[in-house]
Amino acid sequence: MCNDYRLLVDVASIVREFSHLKINIRFGEGTPNLEAREDIKITDVGPIVRTVDGVRNGGELVQRRWSWPGPSKRPVYNFRSEGREFNSNRCLIVADGFYEFTDPSDPKKKRKDKWLFTKKDEPIFCIAGIWRETPDVGQAFTMLTMEPGPDIAAYHDRQIAILERNAWADWLDPTVSAKSLIKPLPAGMLVVNQVG
Repeated sequence: MCNDYRLLVDVASIVREFSHLKINIRFGEGTPNLEAREDIKITDVGPIVRTVDGVRNGGELVQRRWSWPGPSKRPVYNFRSEGREFNSNRCLIVADGFYEFTDPSDPKKKRKDKWLFTKKDEPIFCIAGIWRETPDVGQAFTMLTMEPGPDIAAYHDRQIAILERNAWADWLDPTVSAKSLIKPLPAGMLVVNQVG
């Protein structure tokens, strides 16, 4: 499952993309200094947008740790969405790419092939996530997963839940059914390139 993603854009670009959707971004902890990163990995800190006191069309941009320790202390970085509604603590995980890994096409290679997925014609996208407060690491987030859509099925048997842009505000509203928002993207929406 997804254990590596990318974000190269700055805060101003993120705010601009949300403003196009009439979603007002706030900075309750101050404007974060986001550096462009090719790889955001499990336990790294990444930007999320979460609900502000239930205000519709508003969100708070903060940086939090990706994954919390599970019962066996292994990191919970992906979380199955099937059959769940997530009536609280929803967040949008901001990204401009994510990676999947497959067995090497060259049998002489030891490392897996690395594939970068980006969303066609969009500078950023949002992954459906949830966050929680933990005694071990404080607030942390995880990515929701689902059955693979047509662009990912050839690379993995699961995928992260990428939300359509018109669903971002709805995801931040816990009164809107999660099941109505989490669905595969149409074929051709994701662009894939081998990067390693």
